[in-house]
Amino acid sequence: MNVIVFVGPTLSANSVSEILDATILPPVQQGDVYRAVKSNPKAIGIIDGYFDGVPSVWHKEILWAMEQGIPVYGSASMGALRAAELADFGMIGVGRVFQDYLSGTILDDDEVAVIHGPAELGFKPLSEPMVSVRATVTKAREEGVLPPDTAVELVRLTKELNYRDRGWDRITGSAAGLSGIEAFLDWLPQGGVDVKADDAREMLSMMAQHLGGTAQLVGEPARVERTLAWRELCDRVDAERPLGIEGDAALVDELRLTPTHYARLRDRAALALLSREEARRAERQLQRNDLVQQMSRHRFEAGLPRRSDLMSWLEDNDLTLQQYETLLADQCHTDAAIAERNHTLNVAIIDELRRDGVYSDLKDRAHRKSLVVQDQTDAVETRAPTNRTQILMWYFETCLDRDVPDDLESYAAALGLEGREELIELIEAEYLFCHFDRSQA
Repeated sequence: MNVIVFVGPTLSANSVSEILDATILPPVQQGDVYRAVKSNPKAIGIIDGYFDGVPSVWHKEILWAMEQGIPVYGSASMGALRAAELADFGMIGVGRVFQDYLSGTILDDDEVAVIHGPAELGFKPLSEPMVSVRATVTKAREEGVLPPDTAVELVRLTKELNYRDRGWDRITGSAAGLSGIEAFLDWLPQGGVDVKADDAREMLSMMAQHLGGTAQLVGEPARVERTLAWRELCDRVDAERPLGIEGDAALVDELRLTPTHYARLRDRAALALLSREEARRAERQLQRNDLVQQMSRHRFEAGLPRRSDLMSWLEDNDLTLQQYETLLADQCHTDAAIAERNHTLNVAIIDELRRDGVYSDLKDRAHRKSLVVQDQTDAVETRAPTNRTQILMWYFETCLDRDVPDDLESYAAALGLEGREELIELIEAEYLFCHFDRSQA
């Protein structure tokens, strides 16, 4: 049975498997439901999802799934919130939290938000959701453990806390001295209500019952408008390669055997990821010309002048043309992020020189070069004039063992320089230093 369930802190994977045979994925975030639809599941269940710091799952993704004839269920947490918002469009909401969102009894996202541990520790919840605090306090009041006034005050105090701070120790500590709190603390270990977990189990049971027959969509699904933002999401996800492939892991293991190379590529990869996330948050749109320039630069540097050369390179690197374009787009975003920080980048680079242990040597070289350049500038009338073309050929062909770039403006920009004139001045100073520095004699 191909069923997908997104779950994290609300239930453990084992708890899900006891009720429903499903592929269990981490809390849902933007793009995940669209990815899930590509595997053509029989149904999708959403329990947990990211709210803070990570783009949340789009409503359009869920509508898209239903448009493809896939029932989508939601309960407990992000699932309940999206189900209440999309109930009129056919998403199947289950449980008390869903009903409270649907009726307007609760409105805020923080009602279901919790802080939790990492995936490696099973997304262990580290705080109490507000909905469970409400349900627990209501039960304690109904059973006579808490006086009504204390129950109201306890809920009010909890709501004032940030969702990250809603642990029972913090909650009851802020209510110390209220009538009935001591009895409540004694009752809590056995009497507490985990309303999100209860709702999640109810949804999984409903899915198991429905899928035992034929799962039915509720009503006629709405058609997703193919907006620019939607097409960009689809393009981004479609261009992705599967993660965690055994061959990929083996490649990274081979790289780890050369620690310096691994560290350099790891840092570049991290920069690319951070730049991509920043571009997404800023909604920065690439122009087609940006990608064309990036492709021209890459093909020149990789020695791929003909289309047949490029196609062979793509095949050797297990890339499609669309994935290649995504790789180029990442470099565009990285270049843009660097360019935006040019005014502060030099200070950070100096710190990295210190960390690398080359600060002192480069400082000494820069000082000696400034003296040589000044001497040669003063002696300009007594020495032969420098030929810029020859100097460029000397630098690129002799020093760097490469051809002179066709586009010196772009080359200069990649080095954080204002343009080709600043680049040529930099190279001229290096030429003078290498040919006239008497301290090296």
